[in-house]
Amino acid sequence: QVHLVESGGGVVQAGGSLRLSCAAFGSIRSNNDMNWYRQAPGKQRELVASKSSRGNTNYADSVKERFTISRDNAKNTVYLQMNSLKPEDTGVYYCNFRDSYMNTWGKGTQVIVSS
Repeated sequence: QVHLVESGGGVVQAGGSLRLSCAAFGSIRSNNDMNWYRQAPGKQRELVASKSSRGNTNYADSVKERFTISRDNAKNTVYLQMNSLKPEDTGVYYCNFRDSYMNTWGKGTQVIVSS
């Protein structure tokens, strides 16, 4: 079992920055992906950014050049640095841990970007 603890959401004005963190606890296998998804009101959950334990990184087109995903493998923690935030970035951000055996979600952290 893997348990995820997210932090860092909040309310920010457009153009501002936030940093999300997600720590994984439990049976962590060395080969895994840690990802950030978000769900805006009335929309489907979408992938924002992903980073594998081997360093492979992917971003949604809408956040490229503004968001940066990083991870500390020693701490089993993934971060999402969000800069130049836009109102359309508003939503609940979910951390996701995935390996060959499990697919685990955090409870989510709210991000609100005011115009």
